[in-house]
Amino acid sequence: MTDIEKPSNFIQHVIQADLDAGRVTKVITRFPPEPNGYLHIGHAKSICLNFGLAEQYGGSCNLRFDDTNPEKESDEFVQAIIEDVRWLGFNWDGEPRFASDYFAQLYDWAKYLVAEGKAYICELNAEQMREYRGTLTEPGKNSPYRERPAAESLALLEQMRVGAIDEGAMTLRAKIDMASPNVNMRDPVMYRIKKMAHHRTGDAWNIYPSYDFAHGQEDAIEGVTHSVCTLEFAANRPLYEWFTKNLPLPCVPRQYEFGRLNLNYTVTSKRKLKQLVDEQHVDGWNDPRMPTISGLRRRGVSAAALREFCDSLAVAKTDGVVDLAQFEHFIRDDLNTVAQRAMCVLNPLKVTLSNYPEGQEEMLTAAGHPNRDDLPERCLPFTREIYIDRADFSDDSTLSRKKFKRLVIDDYVRLRSGYVIKADEIVRDSSGEISEIIGSYVPNTVGEDPPEGIRPRGVIHWVSASHCIDCDLYLYENLFTVPAPDSGEGSFLDFINPESLKIVRNCKAEVGLANASEGEHYQFEREGYYCLDAKNSTADKPAFNRTIDLR
Repeated sequence: MTDIEKPSNFIQHVIQADLDAGRVTKVITRFPPEPNGYLHIGHAKSICLNFGLAEQYGGSCNLRFDDTNPEKESDEFVQAIIEDVRWLGFNWDGEPRFASDYFAQLYDWAKYLVAEGKAYICELNAEQMREYRGTLTEPGKNSPYRERPAAESLALLEQMRVGAIDEGAMTLRAKIDMASPNVNMRDPVMYRIKKMAHHRTGDAWNIYPSYDFAHGQEDAIEGVTHSVCTLEFAANRPLYEWFTKNLPLPCVPRQYEFGRLNLNYTVTSKRKLKQLVDEQHVDGWNDPRMPTISGLRRRGVSAAALREFCDSLAVAKTDGVVDLAQFEHFIRDDLNTVAQRAMCVLNPLKVTLSNYPEGQEEMLTAAGHPNRDDLPERCLPFTREIYIDRADFSDDSTLSRKKFKRLVIDDYVRLRSGYVIKADEIVRDSSGEISEIIGSYVPNTVGEDPPEGIRPRGVIHWVSASHCIDCDLYLYENLFTVPAPDSGEGSFLDFINPESLKIVRNCKAEVGLANASEGEHYQFEREGYYCLDAKNSTADKPAFNRTIDLR
């Protein structure tokens, strides 16, 4: 973390100035998601920023759910968000907080504004309200109910609360300025009637506060000193400040906005992500092609890689688009360090070593990681029959060594951590396809140079044919074919990549991978980085997701 004596972004400058001036004695931030979907990579930047600022300045960060809309929210999303934040390695202050914890206090403050002549009950319907609101270039006009007596509005508000008024018949609106150039200030709605159960409060309420009314007051209740959010809320800040100025709050928080994380080849709109899930374009919110934190976790991206990536991004006052390759750099850099090595043959071709004694087995060893002594060595059974990848053999003996550094008929190659072998004969099936290679091994070449005159073309991976496991590999690519799928040119669904998932069945892998665990990372040598996928694994056949290729 950056030295707090030398703030590196504008929010750090603000915080340091507040501390130096004594305006703030303890920094309190918050991460306030609405539980109406799973968190995505854009949220990860906000999480890292808010929790990171609190940690940097010796303060605390609250995890708070802005659960003011029971129509779209659920406990499933609450639990998923808690799991994601915890997985990223952050600890919030106290128990998770909820806007619904403050419903009674918010209602009292709403009544206070009505009594002060600063809010009123309006009976315009949604269409009429849009008409009265005006446009970006034309001012709105006052509601005919704007000067309703406070006592009458208070009585109607209570009738709304107890369920005596039909949905859509009335709203509570703040009385601000219908001619304001900022349309958010044109008498915004504070409460709507919604006769539906809330995931925490049940049927206790028939009205629910708007986000704009609730958010700043929640910050004040919790003593938040720096309410940090993304730029789309900049136009809402005058409204945030109007409420905090006109209510008897325990403190007055301040809102600051920063540029959100936009990643190319990705959509991060919750509405669009929900559409992908609901229409089954993906396998749920945690599909490894999704930009959700749970999807990235299932794909095998580590919390460390995600945090390092987020911490590398500028905290600026403008939005920008980050190239996916930048994120992939952090994924590969992390996995290169933490991933255990293993061998897996995606397209098996049998090689029978005719000069290796039939029935003989020997145990070779290989490093768990070339640069980490803390990972144990792997045991590699070696037998007369092995599998290599079909792409690692060619029957074209004219191929140059520079062009093809793998096994060629009548030439040599080294097996990774094993012997030097030679391809002597090709066996073909009835259709003429290569079905087997008859070869020979060169004794005393495990970890040793071969005799003079034998020069292997290269090194290939392999597994014993009798000591290996079957597994399925799920190979993921970008979900979208264009850098900006939600740019507005047609539906973002038009750009879904039909090749975003390829499943390779019945691959042959090191026998030790039968004991692979969720959360462990593997580099399948020469193939890419993988992790176990519990959802698609069975008792007798594991499935692995490709996190990213080696490139």
